[in-house]
Amino acid sequence: MPVVVVESPAKAKTINKYLGSNYVVLASYGHVRDLPPKDGSVDTEHEFEMKWEVAADSKKHINAIKDALKTDDELILATDPDREGEAISWHLQEALASSLKKGKKVSRVTFNAITKEAVTEAMKHPRQVDQPLVDAYLARRALDYLVGFTLSPVLWRKLPGSRSAGRVQSVCLRLVVEREMEIEAFRAREFWTVSAVLLTPRGQEFTARLVQMGGKRLDKFDIATAAAAELAVQAVTSRALTVQSVEAKPAMRNPSPPFMTSTLQQEASRKYGMGAKACMSAAQRLYEAGHITYMRTDGIDMAPEAVTAARAAIGARFGAAYVPDAPRIYKNKAKNAQEAHECIRPTDMTAGPDDLRLTEADQRKLYELIWKRTLASQMASARLERTSVDIGSADGQVGLRASGQVTLFDGFLKVYEEGRDDEDEDEGKLPQIMQSEAVSPKKGGFEAAFQKQAEAVSKDDFDLIDAGAPLGPRAIGSAVISADGAVLGNQSHTQPPARYSEATLVKKMEELGIGRPSTYASVLTTIVDREYVRKDKNRLFPEDKGRLVTAFLTNFFRRYVEYDFTADLESQLDDVSAGERDYKEVLARFWRDFSAAIAETADLRIGEVLTKIDDFLSPHLYPLREDGSDPRVCTSCGTGRLHLKTSRSGGAFIGCGNYPECRYTRPISGEEGGSVDGRILGLDAEGQEISLRAGRFGPYVQKGEASEEAPKPPRASLPKSWPAESLTLERAIELLSLPRQIGPHPDDGVMIESAIGRFGPYVKHGSVYANIPDVEEVFTIGMNRAVEVLALKLAGRRGGPAAEPLRELGEHPDGGPIQVMPGKYGPYVKWAKVNATLPKDIAPEAVTLEEALALIAEKAGKSGGKKKAPAKKAAPKKAAAKPAAAKKPAAKKAPAKTAAAKKPAAKKTAAKAAAVGDVTE
Repeated sequence: MPVVVVESPAKAKTINKYLGSNYVVLASYGHVRDLPPKDGSVDTEHEFEMKWEVAADSKKHINAIKDALKTDDELILATDPDREGEAISWHLQEALASSLKKGKKVSRVTFNAITKEAVTEAMKHPRQVDQPLVDAYLARRALDYLVGFTLSPVLWRKLPGSRSAGRVQSVCLRLVVEREMEIEAFRAREFWTVSAVLLTPRGQEFTARLVQMGGKRLDKFDIATAAAAELAVQAVTSRALTVQSVEAKPAMRNPSPPFMTSTLQQEASRKYGMGAKACMSAAQRLYEAGHITYMRTDGIDMAPEAVTAARAAIGARFGAAYVPDAPRIYKNKAKNAQEAHECIRPTDMTAGPDDLRLTEADQRKLYELIWKRTLASQMASARLERTSVDIGSADGQVGLRASGQVTLFDGFLKVYEEGRDDEDEDEGKLPQIMQSEAVSPKKGGFEAAFQKQAEAVSKDDFDLIDAGAPLGPRAIGSAVISADGAVLGNQSHTQPPARYSEATLVKKMEELGIGRPSTYASVLTTIVDREYVRKDKNRLFPEDKGRLVTAFLTNFFRRYVEYDFTADLESQLDDVSAGERDYKEVLARFWRDFSAAIAETADLRIGEVLTKIDDFLSPHLYPLREDGSDPRVCTSCGTGRLHLKTSRSGGAFIGCGNYPECRYTRPISGEEGGSVDGRILGLDAEGQEISLRAGRFGPYVQKGEASEEAPKPPRASLPKSWPAESLTLERAIELLSLPRQIGPHPDDGVMIESAIGRFGPYVKHGSVYANIPDVEEVFTIGMNRAVEVLALKLAGRRGGPAAEPLRELGEHPDGGPIQVMPGKYGPYVKWAKVNATLPKDIAPEAVTLEEALALIAEKAGKSGGKKKAPAKKAAPKKAAAKPAAAKKPAAKKAPAKTAAAKKPAAKKTAAKAAAVGDVTE
């Protein structure tokens, strides 16, 4: 029977259900081969030959497929229908070449949705692996490798403390950094707006805004001061006003197209604050469960049968009036048709969110978003009426305008309205207003708003003033109100550009043509994981490390972080996937110029690099001072100039040029008066200086200075909960005194100690370490509490009272309960002897049985563990046979020594691989 290979066990399970017992469906668990993380994996001297290796974790999956092919003559590659899926199929075909020589048939099938109809139909139309798509993958993989393994070491040498650079990652980081620099350089400009609350002859109120004064139409900054605003308020209140024109215009609003990858990520961020990674993770699970079509796509077009189904579902749910006369056709914006699949839509248009009964919150929210957007995209337009009313004085000196909107037919708005990044105030509904009729100010119309502003600036409250009282306008710092409280002038200031959210950054990258939808989530995750960018309240802030990397690349590799260059390279890669360009020519052209740029940096000195970065970042590093003095003059000594410097640990800081006479320092994002690296906190009892310093891994305290006698003086990192700016000498001495001796254990007399380690605060007794929850407890914990904590830890080790499960998920198909357990390094799912750590983006209370089964299967495969519960009697015999088989290679001692000798080199390579781990874009 045919062997069908897909990426994931969850997908394999769903497809196996549709294909039945006539097929063997196996999972490859993603990519089975990759470039080794070492120099030379892409040979630039021999036409960019790429040296692949099968990952250690993938060997068992490859062997399982080979075993199945021993008895089956057909291999069907059914990986995802995109470039990455095509690449996995190609890798599988290459890795299985030895098992495919004997006339076995190999074919490739794709389906855009995991439904029975789509899967069975795909099996009727097999094809071969699409080589142009594979070439596009090879080109991207080679480019990312060459940039990562060539540029990152330059960063390490020339810019201490930096971690890595990437082809798309670095351009994305530049966007965030440049937006922050725009915000810092922004200077607010004052302007005022004047509005009036007016009454019609029928007593209905509405608000109008001053748009004309002195016979001249007002621009935004024409009322620039409080004095000008006061004159404008007086001008409005001193004149009789009449309605000069009423204009009502019909308007239509059309729905947005259905989702593609980037718009789904943007909308999930706007409406739910869902990051790109969480969005794609939830979408992946919806796709594998057969609820939505493939979620990595540039396309917005919909299959004809899906359009018909959507129109039928709309008519059934909302009535015929909501179904337009003709189906809506959306033109696909993607350049490359081979990579522009159908839009992201539900596989069953009649299945609403409540019908699916999804238990995971993210999946439920995302499915509802996709379902509503898809139906709305095929619904009738909304019909509106927009009304504009012009009001003016008889002498033509004053003119006001009121606008309103009425929805005559809601159309698609009944289901869905697209979110906006910059929310505008919706126009309100206007009352009935007739041309030529007089309008009058509403006494006290703005009084409440004015008093609220007055209270905010600690002004006295104001009583309501009679219209006839001989008092003029009243003013506070930010507002001016007429005597009768009907006309209000408000102060405003221009606002700096908003920081990027994940939604707006994805939108910007899409506009510039940087990266592709399938890469956005991984790129955003990388710049956060590298600590180049910090995410706070759904906004992206560049860290100092990210600024330095951007400054370095902009000054020394400007071409490779230019938006046009990156977009043009993406366009060339699209040509490759369309079969219109040779990928090796693209690589050769890129490498010729890139390697020359790398060579030009060989003679660069760190001092030269820092000088250029110092100049580039000067608006951020040395902001203007209130007194107008030179921002680069040291505030400590008054004569030295401030410069960007690097510390021994690799971090960067601002220091005085008069060092060592002046030891003033501060972090590059610190306040003027602050100082981190080398700030003296005081002297301890022995008379040694205790200083606070900035290190590669954060602030730390140090006792004394390094010398020949003591090259490594006592140091201690600050706990994350301790702010460096408020650290006192006493607390620093406490930190340096760790480990703290609590006393001898009552059972054996061995000393019990408390300290802070890599994984947080703990107590130690001999070789037993037990974590404690609070850092402060390290300095106060007593003997009774310490013995109790240690006893609980030992009880867990020796089979004593085990931790209680957080949740019971159900039974494993092979027998035995599956539980969610608390763990030292985070929650995990447990079945028999298999423990699988939960990913960070899955909360223990949200994990499903299906997800747990997939994690357990993957963990069992990685560890070589069995997927059957070890309860049968036959199991020990099999287990006993394995060690015997393993004794033969173990007897060869020479190779073991060689392997041991190579361990340091392996560690170095692994560290390098970790640093340039962003080789996917």
